[in-house]
Amino acid sequence: MTCVYIGLGSNLAHPVEQLRSALTAMEAIARTRVDTCSAFYSSAPIGPGEQPDYVNAVARLETDLDAIALLDALQAIENQHGRERSIRWGARTLDLDILLFGSDIIETPRLSVPHPRMTERNFVLQPLAELVPDLTLPDGRSLQKLLQQCPPNRLHKL
Repeated sequence: MTCVYIGLGSNLAHPVEQLRSALTAMEAIARTRVDTCSAFYSSAPIGPGEQPDYVNAVARLETDLDAIALLDALQAIENQHGRERSIRWGARTLDLDILLFGSDIIETPRLSVPHPRMTERNFVLQPLAELVPDLTLPDGRSLQKLLQQCPPNRLHKL
């Protein structure tokens, strides 16, 4: 089993319920179990136009799937929740990102792990630190140091 961290986010259609429903759906992924989830956090949107604030969390999964098979399963859950990919960084019903896949570094046309922008986003780093405060990323960077350097972005625990 590989330990995987998933970033969850939503700012449309009852975001807290979207995240709860996504966690339930992730429990149903074959050969995968949700180990734990951080608290939910509210954060300012990053992206174009006026958007509602986001609700974010990080979940820890254990899986026997490879990274692309897990990505396929997560994207299917996003689609079931009405995810539309028309505007980059636009408002969304559900966003599920593979942040870390064990200690692997993955670069394919469909997937980059560690998630390429996670180190700039306190709405990822803070919930991740809640789950594993002493984490060192696969490239050797300390989660705590990255969190100290990250802008606050109106983040608060719900």
